[in-house]
Amino acid sequence: MTKVELLTFLKNPKTKTRGFTYLFDTYNERLYHHIRSIVHNHTYTDDVLQNCFIKVYHNIESFEGKSALYTWLYRIATNEALSFLRKEAKHQQLDVDDLRMAALTNQEADPYFDASEAEKKLEVALTQLPHRQATVFSLHYNQELKLREIAEILDTSLGNVKALHHLAQKKIKKILNQP
Repeated sequence: MTKVELLTFLKNPKTKTRGFTYLFDTYNERLYHHIRSIVHNHTYTDDVLQNCFIKVYHNIESFEGKSALYTWLYRIATNEALSFLRKEAKHQQLDVDDLRMAALTNQEADPYFDASEAEKKLEVALTQLPHRQATVFSLHYNQELKLREIAEILDTSLGNVKALHHLAQKKIKKILNQP
């Protein structure tokens, strides 16, 4: 199914369910990994992913096509994940960064987390970055998105994304080289 056909299916009440099923099947795994890179917890990730797809389902008519559909999906997923972290941190009376670090610490016991030692070290390094830098780095490194696409997702300038990515790379390199 082409992107144009998919949007046509999604915006037609008679074919919306079929289009949404295709959209879900196509993007579910990628969005899961993206959200997981932000919240570091399987259960939280499932909740955020579900909220993300509910939001997409209810708001697909407002998608104007000014950006690619997947950048719109990633923007919703990113915003939902960050919103969830802020709410959960407030609920637990923690700073967002402390919540991210606690979730990463608990990730070792998570049966859904299967990573090499290098990946684990990178995850720890990412939790030490400000969330915008970590998000940019993760979208580029894990999701293999171009910096221009990340700028669209985060609704910011390409220059800002380049700067965030550069700072993230420098900090991660420094963190990973510590004994």
